Amino acid sequence: MKGLPLFAAVSAAFDTVFLDQFGVLHDGHRPYPGAVDALRLLKSRGTRTVIISNSGKPGEANAQRMTRLGFPRDLYDHFLTSGDVARSMLLDGELPVILGPSIRCLTIASSDEHELADSVGLASTDRAEEADLVIIGGSQGETISLDSYAASLAPAARRGIPCLCTNPDRLALGLKGTFPGAGAIAERYETLGGPVTWIGKPHPAIYAAAARLAGQTPGNILCVGDSVEHDIVGAHRFGARAALVRTGIHADFEEAELVAEFARHGVAPDVILSGLVG
Repeated sequence: MKGLPLFAAVSAAFDTVFLDQFGVLHDGHRPYPGAVDALRLLKSRGTRTVIISNSGKPGEANAQRMTRLGFPRDLYDHFLTSGDVARSMLLDGELPVILGPSIRCLTIASSDEHELADSVGLASTDRAEEADLVIIGGSQGETISLDSYAASLAPAARRGIPCLCTNPDRLALGLKGTFPGAGAIAERYETLGGPVTWIGKPHPAIYAAAARLAGQTPGNILCVGDSVEHDIVGAHRFGARAALVRTGIHADFEEAELVAEFARHGVAPDVILSGLVG
């Protein structure tokens, strides 16, 4: 457990810790230094640990990837994604969407999969002209420009087709740095006139669902993330404490840039960590 003094001290005051995955535990390709040990520390204390992620994919699919990256499944209690929350809300009738095999869904994702649409019994289409619903759960922004996404989605937006954004992240991490994420695509959809329902951090439903899984109230929860806009804003809206780690999208920010980011969103973390090693 060597090398975890600050994270160890901060997290010791809480019964439950919510952790982001991308930018906190790993970069999509390998764990950050100390990340596995941090989870092991929480496990040894009996701290309830929930990984909450703005991913359009199910938590189980993300957990399997985490295992491949070197994070044993027994080191955390739950893995909850915005995709999981969207699926529950769809099935519970909490969203302005009619379900059924006659409803044609256009999915924008980080791959060619359309798991959410399949899981709730929707038909899939690749054509915005015939879509009855748009789901934006991921981005291939390293190879597809925002303008290209906007052009392909414009026919649906002009018809006022509802969109569910199941990953509000405006920036995503890639091998060459950040690129426009699903949230940026959904913002373009809104500017084209399409209505968007946002599901995931910083919006409250994902935090409420994670708290139910952990059996905790906000005052007993520490949220650890790398994004001021999503993780810190979301935690404070929920009423939990927030720790910002500098290993993700703000890793290269100068101090003045970080202060400006706090001012832009009207929020500051309760603690700043250089990473889970300090």
